[in-house]
Amino acid sequence: MTDHADDFPHTEEINLRPLDDDCRLLGSLLDNCLKVEIGDALFTKVEKIRALAQCAATLAQKGDATASSILSQRMADELMSLPIDDAMPLTRACGHYLNLTAIAELQHRLRRNRASAKNPKTCEEVFNRMIAEGVSPDKLYDTFTNQTVEIVLTAHPTQVNRRTLQYKHTKIASLLQQNDRPDLTTEERDLVVVDMVREITGLWQTDELRRQKPTPIDEARGGLHIVEQSLWNAVPAYMKKISAALKKHTGRDLPLNATPFKFSSWMGGDRDGNPHVTSKVTAHVVYLARWMAADMYLREVDALRFELSMSQCTTEVWKLAKRIIRYNNERLAASTGGAAEYDHSRAPPETGAGTAAPSLRSSKQLTLETEKQLPEGMVIGLRPELASGLSTTWECMPNVPGVLPGQDIEGGSECDFAIEEHEDEGKDIDGAPSGFPHVESSSALKDKLLPSLKQASSIDRTASEGLSDPTQLRKSLRTQRAAAEVQTFKQVHEHAGFHPYRIILGDVREKLLNTRKRMEDLLNNREPEQGVEYYETSEELDEPLREIYWSLYTCGGGVIADGRLIDLIRRISTFGMALLKLDIRQESTRHNEAMDAITQYLGLGSYLEWSEDQRIDFLTKELSSKRPLIPKDMPMNDEVREVMDTCLTVAKLGRNSLGAYVISMAKGASDVLAVELLQREAAFHVAAQRGTAPDLHSTLRVAPLFETLEDLENSGPVMQKLLSNSWYSQHLRVAHDNHQEVMLGYSDSGKDAGRLAANWALYTSMEQLVDITKAHGVKLTLFHGRGGTIGRGGGPTYLAIQSQPPGSVNGGFRITEQGEMVQAKFGISAVAQYQMEIYSTAVLLATLKPPSPPKYAKWRETMDLLSKTSCDAYRDIVVKHPAFIKYFKQATPEAELGNLNIGSRPSRRKDIAGISNLRAIPWQFAWTQTRLILPSWLGVGDAINIAIKQGLKGELQQMYREWPFFQATMDLIEMILAKSDPRIAALYDEVLVEDAEGKELGAQLRDKLTNTVKAILEVTGHTQLLANNPTLRRLLAMRNPYIDPINILQVEILRRLRKDPDNPKLRDALLISINGIAAGMRNTG
Repeated sequence: MTDHADDFPHTEEINLRPLDDDCRLLGSLLDNCLKVEIGDALFTKVEKIRALAQCAATLAQKGDATASSILSQRMADELMSLPIDDAMPLTRACGHYLNLTAIAELQHRLRRNRASAKNPKTCEEVFNRMIAEGVSPDKLYDTFTNQTVEIVLTAHPTQVNRRTLQYKHTKIASLLQQNDRPDLTTEERDLVVVDMVREITGLWQTDELRRQKPTPIDEARGGLHIVEQSLWNAVPAYMKKISAALKKHTGRDLPLNATPFKFSSWMGGDRDGNPHVTSKVTAHVVYLARWMAADMYLREVDALRFELSMSQCTTEVWKLAKRIIRYNNERLAASTGGAAEYDHSRAPPETGAGTAAPSLRSSKQLTLETEKQLPEGMVIGLRPELASGLSTTWECMPNVPGVLPGQDIEGGSECDFAIEEHEDEGKDIDGAPSGFPHVESSSALKDKLLPSLKQASSIDRTASEGLSDPTQLRKSLRTQRAAAEVQTFKQVHEHAGFHPYRIILGDVREKLLNTRKRMEDLLNNREPEQGVEYYETSEELDEPLREIYWSLYTCGGGVIADGRLIDLIRRISTFGMALLKLDIRQESTRHNEAMDAITQYLGLGSYLEWSEDQRIDFLTKELSSKRPLIPKDMPMNDEVREVMDTCLTVAKLGRNSLGAYVISMAKGASDVLAVELLQREAAFHVAAQRGTAPDLHSTLRVAPLFETLEDLENSGPVMQKLLSNSWYSQHLRVAHDNHQEVMLGYSDSGKDAGRLAANWALYTSMEQLVDITKAHGVKLTLFHGRGGTIGRGGGPTYLAIQSQPPGSVNGGFRITEQGEMVQAKFGISAVAQYQMEIYSTAVLLATLKPPSPPKYAKWRETMDLLSKTSCDAYRDIVVKHPAFIKYFKQATPEAELGNLNIGSRPSRRKDIAGISNLRAIPWQFAWTQTRLILPSWLGVGDAINIAIKQGLKGELQQMYREWPFFQATMDLIEMILAKSDPRIAALYDEVLVEDAEGKELGAQLRDKLTNTVKAILEVTGHTQLLANNPTLRRLLAMRNPYIDPINILQVEILRRLRKDPDNPKLRDALLISINGIAAGMRNTG
């Protein structure tokens, strides 16, 4: 769980009494559990420590620092003298209290959102505001339906909780929500509480620690689990809410296949500094995601087949159903009559490209087969192919009756299979089947029937294809249905005894089964069965469902079409057949090393020694060539081989499964061109294997990632040179519709230069990129690589988007969500739906009403001053101070964090000591544990004080009031300062730092923290930290009495562990303390 300031309004203190009630309930249930689990004696110690911590915190809030210090010292003495067997359960207890408090806060947030009459961030309120401010309904509709927000889930190692615990937390949150219902009887409420007791007891009895490092595939499974756990239901609910709001304010509905929100992943694709992510791992993760997509679509199709029992349909749907039946009968006859294997090339094109008809069987045939033998392990009511996955999928199966042995699993009837006989009697295939009363021929009734969508106007066609507003088409179909003569309509569209939708959905089901089976074969390194048709693209799956959708509307079943069916269509548009498209990320030096191996092998010299211009000239020449560059038999070392294998995997999987190719640590235009050349070479190789011509314009889009302060400052010139390259500009037009993606790194820039300097560099970089791409006529999407903490660019979503430079959003926004933030924002369906909504409305506002730029040129000069002075002050400590690295290692648990097993990748890019090679996540994580949170504020106070000494105080205050970017930056730093605690940081220094120079540095940093607090208050005009957010201030005060004891215990455990590093009990106790502090601070790295 994390803090989101945009969830707790400024200036207004909300009623927290319901939250207090929930905290007391969960706390009392945990207390009861502890009395049983740890015994009365130890529980008494827990209560004593908790009482001391709460009293000390209360006295500190009331200004009695002396009394608070006395109680804090007494608590520290008690804790530091505890034997490890007592310290462990006490640490666990505090950690669980904090996690349960987080669950209660989440429930309170949802409760408040539901109860709030007007939330200024919802689509309803934002649309209303835009119309009121003069935005036309058409402009609002077009802007929203054409914008795209994409969340990229990453496996960055900041989620300390095991997936098992996350699941239990989610169940407790659900129970707490049930307990909030006013209509529960006393007995029902008691049962809910009993369920809570069961889950809390299960929490306590579950090991919090991961005993093994997760593999990249484990991490990918976690990301896929989020889709199944919450996003699967949240997406259609969000779409319906958006569509209703659009209809209300613009008179137009969301198009069927609109994708205002998308999800992608780095899990299994991010190989930057992670040797465990290989080409084989990437392919495995893609196959796993596609297997899961097919499996989840199967569940929905099964539910739809039961639901869509209607016998009325359009002529197009009836034709399609009959063709499926005929095709099946031919195949069945061939398989049972000893004839040769049926030629799948005869499959009718109407069933979808690359797809086959289902294996339909009559109920009699199925009965005979099932009477002979039930497959081993078959569960009654479940198809054999589903039985093996029962344990993992049963709880998520649609709540519809299962199929029993002998039952017609396709939902048809025996007369379905007699249709051929009637047609053989000379009946027109487009007419009604024999046995119906004689009616006019299809041509004679043409003018009386509803028009075919294929013959409709171009507007109707785009609506029926899901590309535009369906409102008018729906209205037209309803009107025509109401005007049609009942008997005539029934004679043509009614097919009594038949279930055309079930027949078509049976066809869809068969192809999904084939798709899932194919992925199973690939996952198990088996060659997939040849000649079996399957779904490769989402368009193939979507087409028959849209046919059914419009058939239902044509026949008066629009209300049915807009239920489960439209939800499935919108899921397909959002998730596709890939479920989560996978980005590929690799560091630029790895590509350069591969290019060097190529040029040296070909006798062209050393690529690494060439200048940037030489590299660009060479790459452009080769990209313009029509022949491959790399010989098949070229020798390579393991590192180069892996780069080439990755490109081959990318060429094989293609855009249907993969998203962007991200180049981390990009330095020049040649970095992008090198990846384009490597992709081109792979395309030649794969095309040769398949015996086809290479499609050199189907490669992945390439996104350079600018991360360090220097790289951000150079990003403008780099992109100017790239977009001026003749080959690249043409490729961008042909292959990517003149659309360029650029990624900006918040984590490494903050670690490199400090938060304030990094924020300004990011802002000015975005401004340059907007101007350059606009000059070249290129559409720009900025991809924001933000972390969970303020030090890594994190913070409230709305605040972040609303403080971007004007023109930098422009209808497109891509951003990473990492580690604990994924679960916090998207782990529960209701929360995920709200997050999608505020992302969408923030992007809409930033597009239609962009944030203000700096009001005066002088403000830019002031920001340049603040940036330079803060960067200098930051680097004076982190880079230049001779004692800093030693102090960092002694005063924080950085060295011990590697034992947490929270991620698959190493904590350093290279095995070299120093801050520069340390990942941004453990850097931030370590300082968060000590409550100093150094990276988020170091240098800020120095810069502000220098500016104030130069007479700029009034200007800084005006900038805070009138410039969204500066206000957001100051507010985020203020929030992190409120979370810091110099008292706790001093304890780490006192006990763990061994030398006088290190202790002196620690004291200096705490003084800087105090000065930064004073400087921030000078700028904001607040009387105390978070004066403009009293609710968050209150929440932090509620947590601290549980965090403080864990910090004190962690200090003592670290002291003992460093003397006895092989002690397993101490190691476990330390890791539990790290988990507990992370739970209390609400973020890690």
